[in-house]
Amino acid sequence: MNHLPLIIKREYLTKVKNKSFIIMTFVSPLIMVALIAVVAYLSQVNNDKQRTISVLDETGLLTDVFKNTDNTTYNILKGSNLEDAKLTVREKEEYGLLHIASTNDIANVLPAVKFYSEESPSISIISSLERKIEKKLSDTKLQMVGGVDLEKIEASRANISIDQETFSGEKTSKVDSYMKLAFGGFAGYLLFMFIIIYGNMIMRSIIEEKTSRIIEVIISSVKPIQLMMGKIIGTSLAGITQFVIWMIVGGALVTILSMVFGISMTEMQTPQQDLINEAMKNPEVANEMQLAFQSFLNLPMTNLIVAFLFFFIGGYLLYSSLYAAVGAAVDNETDTQQFMMPIIMPLILAVYVGIFTVIEDPHGTVSTVFSFIPFTSPVVMLMRIPFGVPLWQQAVSFLILVGTFMFTVWFAAKIYRVGILMYGKKPSYKELYKWIKY
Repeated sequence: MNHLPLIIKREYLTKVKNKSFIIMTFVSPLIMVALIAVVAYLSQVNNDKQRTISVLDETGLLTDVFKNTDNTTYNILKGSNLEDAKLTVREKEEYGLLHIASTNDIANVLPAVKFYSEESPSISIISSLERKIEKKLSDTKLQMVGGVDLEKIEASRANISIDQETFSGEKTSKVDSYMKLAFGGFAGYLLFMFIIIYGNMIMRSIIEEKTSRIIEVIISSVKPIQLMMGKIIGTSLAGITQFVIWMIVGGALVTILSMVFGISMTEMQTPQQDLINEAMKNPEVANEMQLAFQSFLNLPMTNLIVAFLFFFIGGYLLYSSLYAAVGAAVDNETDTQQFMMPIIMPLILAVYVGIFTVIEDPHGTVSTVFSFIPFTSPVVMLMRIPFGVPLWQQAVSFLILVGTFMFTVWFAAKIYRVGILMYGKKPSYKELYKWIKY
């Protein structure tokens, strides 16, 4: 008799009715939304901070480049020396003092520039000051050296942006590659977290039943492979249920929070906002953003979604069977450490291979080979697909993944059928090999 549906139902209901499972299912979204709200609030508080920077320009050439912004006020000091300026800034508790030393030959010797403050200044503010001073001094040197007309210099600048286009006429951009990698990276990271969280849940479930001796009663009427598959599938369904509830509750809470308190992602301003705004004014950046949006619309979304579902499920089942085998081989979580590293290493390797090789050469030898290896293909293949992978390669990779999963289930079941009845003894790799040969 096939007891698999009963085992799946039992495992699923046992998990979803567990008090800790129910509490964390609804508390976790509250914690995440609370963190988002705190970050938004702290960001807003930081954005509201007013900074006053005193400027002592001994050259007299840079005064006009410091324009006040919403958060930064520039106080131009005239007729003062450095020591008096320092004293004044400290007494008024201003953000800092920018000192531009005088120089007799600015065409050949640039003035020394220092920023004095009680604490380390913001990187974005220092970067903004550097850009303003550099541009003004460059223009001044051009005028002093040869009386160069700055308008002609600006008009003569040649800004080259290499357009990218496939032979079929599809336009792409540099940002396009990063966006495609981001999709694959997100999919791989989601799979990685799902395996870590719910794979451990499967392993702990088996260990608990071993230590409570319930397994001795169950195994008398159920085949070990059915029991293992029932636990894997039942726990997976419970994990999917919890994940869906997280998405629904979290989305609802974020929406309510933004409506009631007026907190939104667009309001989460940071001190770096000036840098972003300046970059967006650049026509090249705006063009790249437009091409990136167009590239997103051109992504093979149907292929990506279908491939994500198949490789996500296949990869999770593959690693879950290994977690189940580890749970059957040991009596407590402390003893699992010697077996966890060989399981986690292929996942970590897949993430690094995807990040450091796929973006440079998605169709190269390394990327292609690792997208067919079943222990790394769920991550690497998902990173390669946005760059255009033939369907036959995706199908072959998935079939290899399924075949490896079936072999792993058989392999794990042989450990499972002996290990679930072993109690009070910590097995070694040599003993696991003997169990497989039984």
